Amino acid sequence: MLTKNENERFTQIGPGTPAGALLRRYWQPACIASELTEEHPKKRVRILGEDVVVFRLPAEPGEDRLRYGCLAEHCAHRGTSLYYGFLEQDGLRCAYHGWKYAPDGRCLEQPFESSPAFKERICQVAYPVEKLGGLLFVYMGPPDKRPLLPRWDVLVREDGERYIEQHPVLDCNWLQPMENTVDPAHLFWLHGHTMRLRGSHAGDIYHRPVKGFYWDVCEWGIMKLEVYDEGHVALDVMPPLVFPNILRICQHIDEAIHFRLPIDDSHTQIFCVILKPAAQKIPQPEDPPVVKLVHKDEEGEFLLDTFPSQDAMAWETQGAVANRPGEHLGSSDRGIILFRKMLSEQIDLVEQGGDPLGLVWDPAQNECISFDDETEWARWERRARETHRQDVLDILQAGISFRQGYVATVGARR
Repeated sequence: MLTKNENERFTQIGPGTPAGALLRRYWQPACIASELTEEHPKKRVRILGEDVVVFRLPAEPGEDRLRYGCLAEHCAHRGTSLYYGFLEQDGLRCAYHGWKYAPDGRCLEQPFESSPAFKERICQVAYPVEKLGGLLFVYMGPPDKRPLLPRWDVLVREDGERYIEQHPVLDCNWLQPMENTVDPAHLFWLHGHTMRLRGSHAGDIYHRPVKGFYWDVCEWGIMKLEVYDEGHVALDVMPPLVFPNILRICQHIDEAIHFRLPIDDSHTQIFCVILKPAAQKIPQPEDPPVVKLVHKDEEGEFLLDTFPSQDAMAWETQGAVANRPGEHLGSSDRGIILFRKMLSEQIDLVEQGGDPLGLVWDPAQNECISFDDETEWARWERRARETHRQDVLDILQAGISFRQGYVATVGARR
């Protein structure tokens, strides 16, 4: 279990907090790009405890791509919301007194001010924005430490149909869904058993006797291995928890990436980008279609008829911020313990001025960051040899027949 201070260190994510400083070193998805239209080109967003306005500007003359910006919502002059401001070719003008800001925060105009130099001393808080996979990502960390926006495979592959799932805002802290990512023990009961009791076979893949779980670190976060006991060794080599707040997962035949965006200390927004693989490249729309999920009925009860609604129940009913000092962890929770250790180490590293795990700096390595099945299997074999884990190597060897069948199935679905 964690102490009260440790729990607060991990869960408080506003400006100036330890976890907030860590999370700001990574690009975070602010909103779905298609929400910004010609009729409604601005959107208020709360992200990492800060209120911002995300907006789009017309393309520069001679270009065809829209430009995007993200400014702190409250004007540096008198604090009025810039959401109600006027968009112009070069920036956003406050509706109160007409101060205008460029997307990088520079104050461009100050009507009625007598000193032309005054505007040079004013800078609105601004964050870089990039569009990828139908989402608008913002970077809120130190400008001199800005990494590349990672080109995760699901966001950039062209061999499939891509769409976005937007979950209802969760009334809980970001750490609850993230700890779930390294908690495969929940799959049997929360998904497999719940679905079976509802007369559905959607969770049957998880409703099998489990022999054991394995976790280890990798260059992106934490890799996971689940061993089923069915008279022969069957393995589920899962894509990793991508540190700090991403789940990369296979959903039946689909490939998915889940972003767990901390809104503030007690609310979380999940965006899922999902790719339905195809046998060849297909034309990609400018903006993928969007599906908005529902977790509760009209009376506010959890539906429990889908994996996301089951997960939401488990996360929200822990409370706005889970009471980790009062929990009792067991051996099946070793993945959670490993994740907390990693989180603590990376927070410490950022506080010491270092770069945390999994940042992308090299454009040559950022064409398409893949988590295919062969890569994950090889990652486990390499790590087991490095750490002299003969037990894991034996399991991998015993599960080779399962692997061959599984890889054949995956190949067929692609």
